[in-house]
Formats: sequence, C-alpha cells, structure tokens
Amino acid sequence: MNVTDIYVKLRIEQSVASQHLAILRNEGFVSTEREGKTIWYSINADAIKSFVINVGEVLDTMAAAA
Repeated sequence: MNVTDIYVKLRIEQSVASQHLAILRNEGFVSTEREGKTIWYSINADAIKSFVINVGEVLDTMAAAA
C-alpha cells in the first residue's frame, strides 16, 4: 500500500501515518519500493514473526519467574 491508502484506511492524518511508517521501516517491520513519486510499503513477515517469537519468550520467562 502507499501512505495515502494507509492513512485513509486507518482514518489518521497523513503526517502521523508517515511518521509511524518511518519507525516501522527503520526497525525492519516494513519494506519500501519507490515507483516514481510513490513509495509502496510492504510488511516484512519474517521480521514480525521473529518479534512475536521474542515477545513470547520474554513473557514465558516472566511467567516462570513469578
């Protein structure tokens, strides 16, 4: 999706969507592809899966310590 599709679908300001997408891109959760003036955003499923696994491990560790 491009930033316009995202902010319209989420009903947020364009600047907010752009700021959040920049954070997600910097952390590797989304990737980008430029086509002229348009930037297309894609989810990096592998990065998200890894994040979810790591969160699960932290929660398991916390539960075992309690």
